[in-house]
Amino acid sequence: MAHTLARLNTATSAEAESLLGDLYPHSTWVAAQAVQSRPFRSIADLRQRLRQTVDGASPDARLALVRAQPQLAQLPGSRPEETDRLAQFNADYTTRFGFPPIAAPRGARGTELNGAELLDDLARRLDNPPEAELEEALRHLHRIAELRLHEQFGEPALGNDIWDWQERLSAHSDPGYAEKGQLTVTYLTDAHRACAQRISHWMRECGFDEVAIDAVGNVVGRYRADRPGAPTLMTGSHYDTVRNGGKYDGRLGIFVPMACVRELHRQGRRLPFDLEVIGFAEEEGQRYRAAFLGSGALIGDFKPEWLDQKDAGGITMREAMVHAGLCIDDIPKLRRDPARYLGFIEVHIEQGPVLYELGLPLGIVTSINGSVRYQAQIFGMASHAGTTPMDRRRDAAVAAAELALFVERRAALDADSVGTIGMLEVPSGSINVVPGECRFSLDLRAPSDPQRDALVNDVLAELAAICQRRGLRYALEETMRVAAAPSDPAWQQRWERAVEALGVPVYRMPSGAGHDAMKLHEVMPQAMLFVRGQNAGISHNPRESTTSDDIQLAALAMQGLLDALANETTTQKP
Repeated sequence: MAHTLARLNTATSAEAESLLGDLYPHSTWVAAQAVQSRPFRSIADLRQRLRQTVDGASPDARLALVRAQPQLAQLPGSRPEETDRLAQFNADYTTRFGFPPIAAPRGARGTELNGAELLDDLARRLDNPPEAELEEALRHLHRIAELRLHEQFGEPALGNDIWDWQERLSAHSDPGYAEKGQLTVTYLTDAHRACAQRISHWMRECGFDEVAIDAVGNVVGRYRADRPGAPTLMTGSHYDTVRNGGKYDGRLGIFVPMACVRELHRQGRRLPFDLEVIGFAEEEGQRYRAAFLGSGALIGDFKPEWLDQKDAGGITMREAMVHAGLCIDDIPKLRRDPARYLGFIEVHIEQGPVLYELGLPLGIVTSINGSVRYQAQIFGMASHAGTTPMDRRRDAAVAAAELALFVERRAALDADSVGTIGMLEVPSGSINVVPGECRFSLDLRAPSDPQRDALVNDVLAELAAICQRRGLRYALEETMRVAAAPSDPAWQQRWERAVEALGVPVYRMPSGAGHDAMKLHEVMPQAMLFVRGQNAGISHNPRESTTSDDIQLAALAMQGLLDALANETTTQKP
């Protein structure tokens, strides 16, 4: 029989400890300490208090908690060779770390993992430093406790449904990747159009009043207000992916508001504003040299010259659009009138390790970092690697390496600034030739434009100084400049209140990645909610993941925001 939060909060200390005693096996002190902080406002609050109890314990107590766990037993559905592999792994792991391996037996959806999946994940962890692996073992203990709470208080049904939508949508992938089991959906491919149709179908099932695919391929669903002439709240994210990417980047921000509309429809309830949910057709810039095509078109930022760009197969964007049945002449009509919109909100997986390491399910975005990108070349003198003395060399690659180290040091001086040399090439390089040319990229980001510009100025000044000192030349081409997009204070506060109402700590953070919200920011107020990623927050990678529990909290937060906004709008109505 499922427990209730009310029963847990009103039980005696002994009874409450008994109810929670098996969450952390062989370590009843976790529950005993956590129940002293009752009442719990929600199950999410309970989960955080349990985690805080462990995080606040002494290093010896935390290590003892892990050491108290038994060795991994036979894995579900394992074959004899996997049983042998597990025995060897137990021995190798314990020898390396001094405590037994701990792994949650169920995955992000709460379903049972097979032996091979568990062993592959554990094998990756053998390379972790001991301190990092101790934290990882504790995270798995927290996940085990979370799964056991399902048994006592119920499954995250809304989160499971959203998780399943994303899993089903990932069945569509571009040729060359689908055959390898990899997810790649680039603009207006067959897989991309199949995703648009699938999202459209689900939107209709959810109860949207209007669903259409617009002139750039955006999937647009509208849930009408309870009155004519009402303003509109826009939300959504993108459904295209990077090559061999993850299932949650972008798509989470489509399916969370879709689930909210489904619940409103089931209740027969209308809001005092239209809710427009958009699956943006393109954000990643993978097929053509243009990004944010979907959200950009809504603010009038679609450049006609993009239509003549060609993909790797020589197909122009114009040809791809015509083949997809899109009406290019209608693109200018997509521009929205900001005066009719309350704002734009977006839910997105974090795409980084911060929430994962802090043990927090949600984060409030304070600003989307501004960025500047360059393609650069350094020119030196190619010469014989064996006969050119070290003090006579004009080595272009070493100069680039020196700059890379400076970028690392300089970006670290500022809070939340980042700098990356992601592409590095020595054209026609040879093992016995001093590099005469080096080509590289520069990506510099910061939460505000002045902070970004200061970083850029220092890096470019250092590039000039390095080349002058080493007798080199350089060329620089700026390929992108995007302004920072600070969250609108009122909308950020709405997210904060919605998260706080769930009993989840409010954590504010900038976004280092670009998002559709930064395009809408140019014409209307915007704010974002981040959802914790699993696997150390990795993104743009097949291992990108989040749990249905965290998705559930994101959906509940959006429901809370919509409810609060409905109350505001009704109160302000003349």
